[in-house]
Amino acid sequence: MSDVQAINNLVEKHQALKKEIAKVIVGQDAVIDQILLSIYTGGHSLLIGVPGLAKTLMVNTIAQTLGLDFKRIQFTPDLMPSDILGSEVLDQNRNFKFIKGPIFANIILADEINRTPPKTQAALLEAMQERSVTIAGQQHKLELPFFVLATQNPIEQEGTYPLPEAQLDRFMFAIELKYPTIEEEIQVVKNTTSDRSVNIQALFNAKEILEVQQLVRRIPVPDNVVEYAVKLVNSTRPNLETASDYVKQYIDWGAGPRASQNLVLAAKAHAAINGKFSPDAEDVQAVATGILRHRLIKNYKAEAEGISEEVIISKLL
Repeated sequence: MSDVQAINNLVEKHQALKKEIAKVIVGQDAVIDQILLSIYTGGHSLLIGVPGLAKTLMVNTIAQTLGLDFKRIQFTPDLMPSDILGSEVLDQNRNFKFIKGPIFANIILADEINRTPPKTQAALLEAMQERSVTIAGQQHKLELPFFVLATQNPIEQEGTYPLPEAQLDRFMFAIELKYPTIEEEIQVVKNTTSDRSVNIQALFNAKEILEVQQLVRRIPVPDNVVEYAVKLVNSTRPNLETASDYVKQYIDWGAGPRASQNLVLAAKAHAAINGKFSPDAEDVQAVATGILRHRLIKNYKAEAEGISEEVIISKLL
Protein backbone atom coordinates (compact mmCIF):
# COMPACT_ATOMS: atom_id res chain seq x y z
CA MET A 1 0.00 0.00 0.00
CA SER A 2 1.34 3.44 -0.94
CA ASP A 3 1.63 6.17 1.71
CA VAL A 4 -1.15 8.14 -0.06
CA GLN A 5 -3.53 5.18 0.32
CA ALA A 6 -2.34 4.62 3.89
CA ILE A 7 -3.19 8.24 4.82
CA ASN A 8 -6.64 7.98 3.18
CA ASN A 9 -7.16 4.74 5.15
CA LEU A 10 -6.09 6.45 8.37
CA VAL A 11 -8.63 9.28 7.81
CA GLU A 12 -11.45 6.72 7.49
CA LYS A 13 -10.29 4.64 10.46
CA HIS A 14 -9.83 7.72 12.63
CA GLN A 15 -13.45 8.79 11.95
CA ALA A 16 -14.71 5.25 12.63
CA LEU A 17 -12.64 5.18 15.84
CA LYS A 18 -14.20 8.44 17.07
CA LYS A 19 -17.72 7.10 16.34
CA GLU A 20 -16.92 3.93 18.30
CA ILE A 21 -15.55 5.95 21.27
CA ALA A 22 -18.64 8.24 21.14
CA LYS A 23 -20.82 5.20 21.96
CA VAL A 24 -19.43 5.45 25.50
CA ILE A 25 -17.91 8.94 25.87
CA VAL A 26 -20.18 11.95 25.35
CA GLY A 27 -18.43 15.03 23.95
CA GLN A 28 -14.74 15.69 24.84
CA ASP A 29 -13.85 15.71 21.11
CA ALA A 30 -10.70 17.82 21.45
CA VAL A 31 -9.44 15.64 24.32
CA ILE A 32 -9.97 12.40 22.38
CA ASP A 33 -8.28 13.92 19.31
CA GLN A 34 -5.19 14.86 21.32
CA ILE A 35 -4.97 11.42 22.99
CA LEU A 36 -5.21 9.74 19.57
CA LEU A 37 -2.60 12.11 18.09
CA SER A 38 -0.20 11.16 20.87
CA ILE A 39 -0.88 7.46 20.19
CA TYR A 40 -0.34 7.86 16.42
CA THR A 41 3.04 9.50 17.12
CA GLY A 42 4.16 7.23 19.99
CA GLY A 43 4.04 9.96 22.66
CA HIS A 44 2.63 10.01 26.21
CA SER A 45 -0.09 12.30 27.56
CA LEU A 46 -0.93 13.95 30.85
CA LEU A 47 -4.67 14.39 31.50
CA ILE A 48 -5.48 17.24 33.87
CA GLY A 49 -9.02 17.42 35.20
CA VAL A 50 -11.22 17.33 38.28
CA PRO A 51 -12.61 13.95 39.47
CA GLY A 52 -15.64 12.50 37.70
CA LEU A 53 -14.88 13.60 34.13
CA ALA A 54 -14.57 9.97 32.92
CA LYS A 55 -10.77 10.05 32.47
CA THR A 56 -10.41 6.34 33.35
CA LEU A 57 -13.43 5.31 31.26
CA MET A 58 -12.11 7.34 28.31
CA VAL A 59 -8.66 5.70 28.36
CA ASN A 60 -10.17 2.23 28.83
CA THR A 61 -12.58 2.78 25.89
CA ILE A 62 -9.75 4.06 23.64
CA ALA A 63 -7.64 0.99 24.56
CA GLN A 64 -10.56 -1.31 23.61
CA THR A 65 -11.16 0.40 20.25
CA LEU A 66 -7.42 0.16 19.46
CA GLY A 67 -7.35 -3.53 20.39
CA LEU A 68 -4.63 -2.96 22.98
CA ASP A 69 -3.88 -4.43 26.40
CA PHE A 70 -4.86 -1.92 29.13
CA LYS A 71 -3.80 -1.67 32.78
CA ARG A 72 -4.70 0.96 35.39
CA ILE A 73 -2.35 1.84 38.24
CA GLN A 74 -3.82 3.87 41.09
CA PHE A 75 -0.92 5.88 42.49
CA THR A 76 -0.81 6.23 46.29
CA PRO A 77 1.80 7.65 48.71
CA ASP A 78 2.92 4.12 49.77
CA LEU A 79 3.34 2.72 46.23
CA MET A 80 6.87 1.35 45.61
CA PRO A 81 8.68 1.03 42.23
CA SER A 82 8.45 -2.79 42.44
CA ASP A 83 4.64 -2.50 42.70
CA ILE A 84 4.49 -1.15 39.15
CA LEU A 85 7.58 -2.69 37.53
CA GLY A 86 7.41 -6.18 39.03
CA SER A 87 9.86 -8.08 41.24
CA GLU A 88 11.88 -11.27 41.54
CA VAL A 89 10.49 -14.00 43.79
CA LEU A 90 11.80 -17.44 44.82
CA ASP A 91 9.89 -20.29 43.17
CA GLN A 92 9.44 -23.79 44.64
CA ASN A 93 12.83 -24.88 43.18
CA ARG A 94 14.53 -21.99 45.02
CA ASN A 95 15.26 -20.18 41.75
CA PHE A 96 14.55 -16.50 41.26
CA LYS A 97 11.66 -15.85 38.91
CA PHE A 98 10.59 -12.44 37.57
CA ILE A 99 6.92 -11.60 38.11
CA LYS A 100 5.86 -8.81 35.75
CA GLY A 101 4.16 -5.75 37.19
CA PRO A 102 1.22 -3.84 35.66
CA ILE A 103 3.62 -1.71 33.56
CA PHE A 104 3.80 -4.63 31.10
CA ALA A 105 0.81 -3.59 28.98
CA ASN A 106 0.29 -1.47 25.84
CA ILE A 107 -1.67 1.36 27.47
CA ILE A 108 -1.05 2.33 31.09
CA LEU A 109 -3.38 4.67 32.93
CA ALA A 110 -1.24 6.19 35.69
CA ASP A 111 -4.06 7.53 37.86
CA GLU A 112 -3.16 10.55 40.02
CA ILE A 113 0.57 10.35 39.24
CA ASN A 114 1.27 13.28 41.61
CA ARG A 115 0.03 11.22 44.61
CA THR A 116 3.10 8.97 44.63
CA PRO A 117 6.66 9.72 45.86
CA PRO A 118 9.41 10.77 43.39
CA LYS A 119 11.20 7.39 43.28
CA THR A 120 8.01 5.65 42.04
CA GLN A 121 7.37 8.47 39.56
CA ALA A 122 10.98 8.09 38.35
CA ALA A 123 10.54 4.32 37.81
CA LEU A 124 7.51 4.98 35.60
CA LEU A 125 9.26 7.79 33.70
CA GLU A 126 12.28 5.56 32.98
CA ALA A 127 9.93 2.99 31.44
CA MET A 128 8.27 5.76 29.39
CA GLN A 129 11.58 6.98 27.99
CA GLU A 130 13.52 3.73 27.55
CA ARG A 131 10.58 1.39 26.76
CA SER A 132 12.24 -1.09 29.13
CA VAL A 133 12.66 -1.73 32.88
CA THR A 134 15.70 -2.92 34.82
CA ILE A 135 15.13 -5.31 37.73
CA ALA A 136 18.07 -6.83 39.65
CA GLY A 137 20.46 -5.83 36.85
CA GLN A 138 18.34 -7.52 34.17
CA GLN A 139 16.75 -5.42 31.43
CA HIS A 140 13.22 -6.37 30.42
CA LYS A 141 11.84 -4.86 27.19
CA LEU A 142 8.27 -3.58 27.20
CA GLU A 143 5.92 -4.70 24.45
CA LEU A 144 5.33 -2.09 21.74
CA PRO A 145 3.29 0.03 21.26
CA PHE A 146 3.60 1.42 24.80
CA PHE A 147 1.75 4.54 26.01
CA VAL A 148 1.38 6.14 29.40
CA LEU A 149 -1.65 8.33 29.98
CA ALA A 150 -1.20 9.92 33.39
CA THR A 151 -3.89 11.86 35.24
CA GLN A 152 -3.57 14.74 37.70
CA ASN A 153 -6.24 16.32 39.87
CA PRO A 154 -5.68 20.11 39.78
CA ILE A 155 -7.76 20.82 42.90
CA GLU A 156 -6.59 18.71 45.81
CA GLN A 157 -2.86 19.44 45.99
CA GLU A 158 -2.32 18.75 49.70
CA GLY A 159 0.04 15.83 50.32
CA THR A 160 1.02 15.50 46.65
CA TYR A 161 4.39 15.29 44.92
CA PRO A 162 4.16 17.58 41.86
CA LEU A 163 6.07 16.32 38.84
CA PRO A 164 9.34 18.23 38.31
CA GLU A 165 9.69 20.19 35.05
CA ALA A 166 12.19 17.66 33.60
CA GLN A 167 9.64 14.88 34.12
CA LEU A 168 6.72 16.91 32.80
CA ASP A 169 8.77 17.44 29.63
CA ARG A 170 8.57 13.67 28.96
CA PHE A 171 4.86 14.04 28.22
CA MET A 172 4.06 15.01 24.66
CA PHE A 173 0.65 16.55 25.46
CA ALA A 174 -0.84 18.05 28.61
CA ILE A 175 -4.57 17.76 27.96
CA GLU A 176 -7.05 19.72 30.04
CA LEU A 177 -10.49 18.19 30.56
CA LYS A 178 -13.30 20.70 30.98
CA TYR A 179 -16.75 20.18 32.49
CA PRO A 180 -19.37 18.94 29.98
CA THR A 181 -22.08 21.28 28.70
CA ILE A 182 -25.60 20.93 30.16
CA GLU A 183 -26.76 19.00 27.05
CA GLU A 184 -23.76 16.64 27.26
CA GLU A 185 -24.26 16.11 31.00
CA ILE A 186 -27.96 15.25 30.46
CA GLN A 187 -26.85 12.66 27.89
CA VAL A 188 -24.20 11.26 30.29
CA VAL A 189 -26.77 10.92 33.11
CA LYS A 190 -29.28 9.19 30.80
CA ASN A 191 -26.62 6.76 29.52
CA THR A 192 -25.18 5.89 32.92
CA THR A 193 -28.40 5.51 34.93
CA SER A 194 -30.08 2.98 32.60
CA ASP A 195 -29.34 -0.70 31.97
CA ARG A 196 -28.01 0.07 28.48
CA SER A 197 -24.88 -1.92 27.60
CA VAL A 198 -22.56 -1.03 24.73
CA ASN A 199 -20.37 -3.33 22.65
CA ILE A 200 -17.08 -1.74 21.64
CA GLN A 201 -15.37 -3.07 18.51
CA ALA A 202 -11.60 -3.13 18.14
CA LEU A 203 -10.75 -1.30 14.89
CA PHE A 204 -6.93 -1.57 15.16
CA ASN A 205 -4.36 -3.95 16.57
CA ALA A 206 -0.83 -3.44 17.96
CA LYS A 207 0.84 -4.12 14.57
CA GLU A 208 -1.39 -1.61 12.73
CA ILE A 209 -0.68 1.11 15.32
CA LEU A 210 3.07 0.61 14.90
CA GLU A 211 2.54 0.94 11.11
CA VAL A 212 0.62 4.22 11.65
CA GLN A 213 3.50 5.54 13.79
CA GLN A 214 5.99 4.72 11.00
CA LEU A 215 3.68 6.30 8.41
CA VAL A 216 3.49 9.54 10.45
CA ARG A 217 7.29 9.70 10.65
CA ARG A 218 7.55 9.25 6.84
CA ILE A 219 5.31 12.28 6.15
CA PRO A 220 7.48 15.01 4.59
CA VAL A 221 7.59 18.42 6.31
CA PRO A 222 8.47 21.62 4.41
CA ASP A 223 11.44 23.53 5.84
CA ASN A 224 9.30 26.62 6.47
CA VAL A 225 6.97 24.57 8.76
CA VAL A 226 9.92 23.19 10.78
CA GLU A 227 11.28 26.73 11.01
CA TYR A 228 7.86 28.03 12.16
CA ALA A 229 7.66 25.35 14.91
CA VAL A 230 11.22 26.01 16.12
CA LYS A 231 10.73 29.81 16.09
CA LEU A 232 7.47 29.40 18.04
CA VAL A 233 9.25 27.37 20.75
CA ASN A 234 12.18 29.79 20.67
CA SER A 235 9.82 32.73 21.28
CA THR A 236 8.83 31.23 24.67
CA ARG A 237 12.35 31.65 26.11
CA PRO A 238 12.59 34.90 28.13
CA ASN A 239 16.38 34.82 28.60
CA LEU A 240 17.09 35.30 24.87
CA GLU A 241 17.83 38.72 23.39
CA THR A 242 15.15 38.14 20.75
CA ALA A 243 12.43 37.50 23.39
CA SER A 244 9.45 39.87 23.30
CA ASP A 245 8.64 42.16 26.22
CA TYR A 246 5.43 40.16 26.81
CA VAL A 247 7.39 36.90 27.29
CA LYS A 248 9.99 38.59 29.53
CA GLN A 249 7.18 40.04 31.59
CA TYR A 250 5.27 36.80 32.28
CA ILE A 251 7.52 33.74 31.74
CA ASP A 252 10.39 32.50 33.92
CA TRP A 253 11.42 29.57 31.71
CA GLY A 254 10.42 28.62 28.17
CA ALA A 255 10.08 25.29 26.37
CA GLY A 256 13.07 23.12 25.42
CA PRO A 257 13.98 21.36 22.13
CA ARG A 258 11.70 18.40 22.92
CA ALA A 259 8.78 20.80 22.40
CA SER A 260 9.98 21.56 18.83
CA GLN A 261 10.28 17.84 18.03
CA ASN A 262 6.82 17.11 19.44
CA LEU A 263 5.25 20.07 17.60
CA VAL A 264 6.50 18.78 14.24
CA LEU A 265 5.50 15.16 14.97
CA ALA A 266 2.03 16.15 16.20
CA ALA A 267 1.56 18.51 13.22
CA LYS A 268 2.35 15.57 10.88
CA ALA A 269 -0.26 13.38 12.62
CA HIS A 270 -2.78 16.25 12.63
CA ALA A 271 -2.28 16.74 8.89
CA ALA A 272 -2.66 12.97 8.28
CA ILE A 273 -6.00 12.61 10.12
CA ASN A 274 -7.31 15.57 8.13
CA GLY A 275 -6.33 13.93 4.83
CA LYS A 276 -3.34 16.20 4.10
CA PHE A 277 -0.09 14.70 2.85
CA SER A 278 2.14 17.32 4.44
CA PRO A 279 1.63 19.63 7.45
CA ASP A 280 1.51 23.42 7.28
CA ALA A 281 1.65 26.21 9.91
CA GLU A 282 -2.08 25.72 10.71
CA ASP A 283 -1.36 22.14 11.84
CA VAL A 284 1.41 23.38 14.15
CA GLN A 285 -0.99 25.98 15.60
CA ALA A 286 -3.70 23.34 16.10
CA VAL A 287 -1.47 21.25 18.40
CA ALA A 288 0.59 24.05 20.00
CA THR A 289 -1.50 24.60 23.16
CA GLY A 290 -1.45 20.94 24.27
CA ILE A 291 2.28 20.63 23.61
CA LEU A 292 3.45 23.91 25.16
CA ARG A 293 1.01 24.23 28.09
CA HIS A 294 3.06 22.19 30.60
CA ARG A 295 6.45 23.39 29.35
CA LEU A 296 6.06 27.08 30.16
CA ILE A 297 6.87 28.22 33.68
CA LYS A 298 4.98 31.41 34.48
CA ASN A 299 6.33 33.96 36.96
CA TYR A 300 4.57 35.48 39.98
CA LYS A 301 3.38 38.47 37.86
CA ALA A 302 1.44 36.16 35.52
CA GLU A 303 -0.02 34.34 38.54
CA ALA A 304 -0.99 37.62 40.21
CA GLU A 305 -2.69 38.93 37.07
CA GLY A 306 -4.44 35.61 36.42
CA ILE A 307 -2.79 35.10 33.03
CA SER A 308 -2.94 31.43 32.01
CA GLU A 309 -0.49 29.46 29.85
CA GLU A 310 -3.22 29.27 27.15
CA VAL A 311 -3.42 33.07 26.97
CA ILE A 312 0.37 33.36 26.66
CA ILE A 313 0.50 30.68 23.91
CA SER A 314 -2.35 32.34 21.95
CA LYS A 315 -0.39 35.62 22.00
CA LEU A 316 2.68 33.86 20.52
CA LEU A 317 0.85 32.07 17.68
